[in-house]
Amino acid sequence: MIRVDDLREPYLDDTQRAALDFGAGLDITFELDALLGAARARTGLDDFGADDFLPRLQATIQAVDGDRGLHQLSRLTIRQRIVRLLSGRLLLEDLYRRHPEIGDVEIVAPIIVVGLPRSGTTHLVNLIAADTRLRSLPYWESLEPIPQPGDGPGRDGLDPRYTRCLRAYEVQSNMLPLLRAMHDQHPTAIEEEIELQDLDFASYTLEWLARVPKWRDFYFTLDQRAHYAYLAKALRALTFLRGPNRWVLKSPQHLEQLGPLVETFPDATFAVTHRDPVSVISSAVTMLAYGDRMRRNRIDTETLAAYWVDRVERLLRACVRDRDLLPDDRTVDVLFHEFMADDVATVEDIYARAGLPMTDAARVQLDTYMAENPRGKHGRLAYDLRRDFGLDPHEVRRRFAFYFERFPVREESS
Repeated sequence: MIRVDDLREPYLDDTQRAALDFGAGLDITFELDALLGAARARTGLDDFGADDFLPRLQATIQAVDGDRGLHQLSRLTIRQRIVRLLSGRLLLEDLYRRHPEIGDVEIVAPIIVVGLPRSGTTHLVNLIAADTRLRSLPYWESLEPIPQPGDGPGRDGLDPRYTRCLRAYEVQSNMLPLLRAMHDQHPTAIEEEIELQDLDFASYTLEWLARVPKWRDFYFTLDQRAHYAYLAKALRALTFLRGPNRWVLKSPQHLEQLGPLVETFPDATFAVTHRDPVSVISSAVTMLAYGDRMRRNRIDTETLAAYWVDRVERLLRACVRDRDLLPDDRTVDVLFHEFMADDVATVEDIYARAGLPMTDAARVQLDTYMAENPRGKHGRLAYDLRRDFGLDPHEVRRRFAFYFERFPVREESS
């Protein structure tokens, strides 16, 4: 069992110190025209599509600038991310311009995993994605969904987008080695389509990167139907580039956007994961606090935990409020303890609702994935809300009584 004993006052090795020292000497600014210009220069394109994203981009900039605790290295990372997203938006518009027939591509009956972060969603989507009848989104492709014209395979036969992602993964693994045990973002791992939604600058992702309550509040004012339509637009393009057209998707954000989600994908099958919120919060804030040693000038575990207790409550209250918007005959509530007891049986239940037969070939693919990816493959973490974050787990759990009343979630040890 791995215990992270330096969350509050991290011990930094020479590599980490060198990276932070390098970042400290940078002057990273966020200026709208400069960001747009950087994306144009990177792609050689200038059509971003509808310009309604500009106020959302400006709100992003203001929120990041409002976080005075961000290290300059983290500001650099966020700036690079914004330029990457703007570049992806340019490339998507260009692809549609060159291939207008993409608009006729149909996304057929996707399987969509919905649930809190750290509630088994990643394991479930990766397990289902092992079935090659379905289209899924590997991490490398989520970061750069549309290749640049002429950006073909290298001499090694690999997509350069994969190669770039692998280099970044290796750097991250060197800087934060325990992240692999917390949430391994290997380039081939199946990730969230929220990266595609981020091309429209309307998701909650920024909350994971910085302390941005102003962005959270702005995000809640958005009519997400337009932004989920943009997600469908991106999925059509990816289906055009590489099929098949039946997707398996997942994102925790969907919990508070079930209306726009089902409106956008009315023929989808939904798998809604449920886990003790105390375990979810313990895992999430430990992962965030560990990463903060490379993101922030000072670690404040209590403030971090308070924010995410509130944020998880908002997600779950929205889920309880809107769960009945999902079609009963195509929705499975996945209880974490049952999923962990029999992973493949859970997938069989989802397939039955989705009208997708569990073939012998599919079962072999799922069993192979399970054998190659055992639980704790990169180690298991020990979590301690009381010691590391000053929270009483029993008090936190009482805050979620409304959730336990709605779903038969099993309490886990505190």
